[in-house]
Amino acid sequence: MSFDFRLYKGIIPLWGRQVPYTMMKFASFENIVERIYKHVISKPKYECSISQQVGVSIVGGYMAGILCAVVSHPADNLVSFLNNSKGASVADAVKKLGLWGMFTRGLPLRILMVGTLTGAQWGIYDSFKVFVGLPTTGGVAPALPPSAA
Repeated sequence: MSFDFRLYKGIIPLWGRQVPYTMMKFASFENIVERIYKHVISKPKYECSISQQVGVSIVGGYMAGILCAVVSHPADNLVSFLNNSKGASVADAVKKLGLWGMFTRGLPLRILMVGTLTGAQWGIYDSFKVFVGLPTTGGVAPALPPSAA
């Protein structure tokens, strides 16, 4: 029985894309949502309606998605190059695309796509949480307003 390792030639670049993407998604989302409540809405989360809270999650998700796209874009270009070029290596990709090309080629479209997808993911997630009776994600908020404590 033989095992064909060529199927896994892009696994390291794939991890190089997915791990920073996911880390950035969660790390930045919480901080962005907290800042939206503090600097844009200027009122605590518990004073906002549920639709406002879900809206903040969507906007925060979109902004986090922009950061995800920027951080993971070079590895995404690398994965695409390796998948579309038979027998190509990482060195071939860097030589063909150049370092600047690895970071910029297709970035505006990736920002649009990933930002939209990430915003939608957080919006759907928080809408579901509200549907089952849980609070929305993100933003530092006490369980009860200060007057109810």
